[in-house]
Amino acid sequence: MALHIVANRPDPALVGLPWSLPLEQWGEEHVVPLPRGLSRHVVRIVRLGERTYAVKETVEDVAFREYRLLRDLQRLGLPCVVPQGVVTGRTDPDGEPLPSALLTQHLRFSLPYRSLFAHGLQAENLPSLVDAVVVLLVRLHLADFFWGDVSLSNVLFRRDAGGFAAYLVDAETGELQPSLSDAMREHDLTVATENVFAELLDLQASDSLDGDVAAHAIIELLQDRYHALWTELTDAEEFGSDEMWRIEQRIERLNDLGFDVDELDIVTDIGGEQVRIQPKVVELGHHRRELQSLTGLHVEDAQARRLLNDLAAYTAHHDLGREERALVANRWLTGVYEPIIALVPPEARGKLEPAEIFHEVLVHRWFLSERAGTEVDIFETARDYVQQILLRRPDEVVATPPEQ
Repeated sequence: MALHIVANRPDPALVGLPWSLPLEQWGEEHVVPLPRGLSRHVVRIVRLGERTYAVKETVEDVAFREYRLLRDLQRLGLPCVVPQGVVTGRTDPDGEPLPSALLTQHLRFSLPYRSLFAHGLQAENLPSLVDAVVVLLVRLHLADFFWGDVSLSNVLFRRDAGGFAAYLVDAETGELQPSLSDAMREHDLTVATENVFAELLDLQASDSLDGDVAAHAIIELLQDRYHALWTELTDAEEFGSDEMWRIEQRIERLNDLGFDVDELDIVTDIGGEQVRIQPKVVELGHHRRELQSLTGLHVEDAQARRLLNDLAAYTAHHDLGREERALVANRWLTGVYEPIIALVPPEARGKLEPAEIFHEVLVHRWFLSERAGTEVDIFETARDYVQQILLRRPDEVVATPPEQ
C-alpha cells in the first residue's frame, strides 16, 4: 500500500519523515526533547524546520475521526491543539503494516501537568489548575461537546498571568452533539473527578506532590467550581420591571469572568411587570478581544486582563482619560510594553511568553516597591527581573524557536 498523507495546509517536509519505522524507533535527528504527557499510544514530538508537531500512532479510522473532530473544534474557536494531518499506508522495510499516524501542531509554551509539577508547581497552585480545567470543560459543554475522557493527562496547560489556560489535546473519545444533555455533562464531570483524583494520588506516590494534599478536597473544588460557573453562564434570572438595571449587572458579571454575551433571551409576562433573562450564547475571550482590538496583541484572557489594568493605570498616571483610547493604547504599547519585552535577552525568550513575562515584571515591581517603600520605575524593575529571576529560571520548554 502506498503512503497516503491527508494534511491541513500541508508541510512538504512531512514526506521526508521516516514513516517506514515505528514511532518508538525514530531517532534524535527527528525527535525533539519537548515534554509530552502520558498516552495510551506511542507519541513523539518532531521538528521540521521552524515547525514542531506531535505525532501519535493509532488506528486509521480513529485517526481520521479525531482529525476531523479537532478541525470542527478549531472552527468553533475552542481551545484545542491544531490538527495537521493523518498518515496512512505505512509499512516497514519488510512490507509489514504499521499503525496510522495523527499529526497535530505542537502548542507553544504549553506543558503537560506532570511537567508542571516536575518544574516546581506547588500544592497552592492546584486551585488555579482546577479552574483552568473547569473553564475548558464548561466551554466544551457550552458548544455541545461530550468529551468522554476528561483528565489532566488529556490537557495541555499554558501559563496565564500567574494562573493557567487549558487546551484539549486528546479528542479520541469526544463527540459533538446536536444538544448536550445534563446527564452527559454530569457523566463528563464524574469521569473528570475519578481521573483527576487518581492522577493526584499518582503524583503523591511519585513524590511530585505534597502527600498532605487532600485529593478529595481538590475533587470537591472541581465539582463546586464547575457547577458555579455553569450556573452563572446559563441560569435564568427573574426580577421586576423596575429592576432593568439587573440586565446590565448580569452582563458585567459575565464580563468579569471573561465571557461576552453574544445572545440574551429576555421574556416579560403579559402585564410587563416581571422580566426573565437567560444567556443563550456566551463566549470566553472578553478581555483578549478588547486588548487585541486596542493593541493587536494576541494573548490569553487573564494575561489580557492584566495588561488592560496596566493600560488603565498608565492612562490615569499620565492624565490621558480624555484622549482616544486606541491612541493611548498605542502609546502604552510602544512606550512601555514593547521596550520592556525588548530587554529580554535572546537566550531567555523561550522561557515564557512575552505577555507572561510582562505580568511577572508587574508582580516583581510590587515586591520591589513594597521593599523600597516607594514605587520603583518599571524599566528598572524589568532589568532587575531579567537578571535576578528570568535568567535563573529553568527552561520549561526547550528546543522551541524564538518568537519571530
